[in-house]
Amino acid sequence: MRSEAEVTQAIEAYSDTVKRICLLHLKNHADTEDIFQTVFLKYALSPVVFESEQHEKAWLIRVTINACKDLLKSFFRTHTVPLDALVEQAAPEQESHREVLEAVLKLPQKYRSVIYLHYYEGYTAPQMGEILHKNVNSVYTLLTRAKKLLKEELGGEELG
Repeated sequence: MRSEAEVTQAIEAYSDTVKRICLLHLKNHADTEDIFQTVFLKYALSPVVFESEQHEKAWLIRVTINACKDLLKSFFRTHTVPLDALVEQAAPEQESHREVLEAVLKLPQKYRSVIYLHYYEGYTAPQMGEILHKNVNSVYTLLTRAKKLLKEELGGEELG
């Protein structure tokens, strides 16, 4: 079990990353908060000794993605209909950002993950391969396809 200081430090360092990943996968603030708590509870109780900050961050990203997938596969989630048809989304400050966010959220799950990790977190394909447990060439393929889909959706130039 980790000390309170270690958990607090991890929350301060990685809370934005964990919340963004949750919102990207779940598109729901309430579920995001639930998964956020779950992830940091697992972190607090985990006996894993991290080799570096990058290892710790990669571990938290992997746990977050897995927790989101588990929630999306849960019986309750797959056998209910939301009462509200309204989708809670954080409104981007600029219209151009909103359009890009909406295009990313329309992508299939496997593409959203690589786009997020590459453009928002700055990971390279080999690093994403380790985090997502995928072959590096598969990551490159996913990135290429995701960029193509975004280009088609946004009607502009491919992402750099």
